[in-house]
Amino acid sequence: MKDTFKHKGMRQQLVETIVKKGIKDKAVLEAIGKIPRHLFMDSGFLDHAYVDKAFPIAADQTISQPYTVAFQTELLQIKPGDKVLEIGTGSGYQCAVLIELGAKVYSIERQQELFKKTSKFLPKIGYRAKKIIFGDGYKGLPKEAPFDSIIVTAGAPFVPKPLLSQLAIGGRLVIPVGDDVQIMTVFIRKGPKEFEKHEFGEFRFVPLLEDKN
Repeated sequence: MKDTFKHKGMRQQLVETIVKKGIKDKAVLEAIGKIPRHLFMDSGFLDHAYVDKAFPIAADQTISQPYTVAFQTELLQIKPGDKVLEIGTGSGYQCAVLIELGAKVYSIERQQELFKKTSKFLPKIGYRAKKIIFGDGYKGLPKEAPFDSIIVTAGAPFVPKPLLSQLAIGGRLVIPVGDDVQIMTVFIRKGPKEFEKHEFGEFRFVPLLEDKN
């Protein structure tokens, strides 16, 4: 569990890569430059940690491409103290980025194996979410709502209504919508029943799993 000068140097190169791809938010870039992404991966794959690519982790899931993490985070427009719901804790990397930005993060993970691993791992390296919950992301977290923003880190075939209803007025939902290829979509809640929708190009995510029980 070491973070060396070499790792820090590799992170700075990663930051330069995502800047070239169009990420501008200084706080987001700082977070990516600070978080030891290699610790979120098995030690055999350290060479892949600071390459701008998604990479397989446990339970047939992936640790998202750093550019994608930065892109989604930039769209959220996080302010320190914001209450954020994350659907799909996964490796915990996106969660760490949100915490680094000063967000109070509630995160839901559908895969038991990842839930157990990540909920123990994040506090070990200094990232404490408000809550990490094992459950169905399609339902959100009504008892903690409303949220200043909600981020979905897996491809959703449709937009779950409970997530829209759990946004605060002025809140933002960032969600990749689609089956094989997803369109990065932002919904901004303008009123009790009024939402503004924006689309930001194509991405590929692992599918958002629904609780079949």
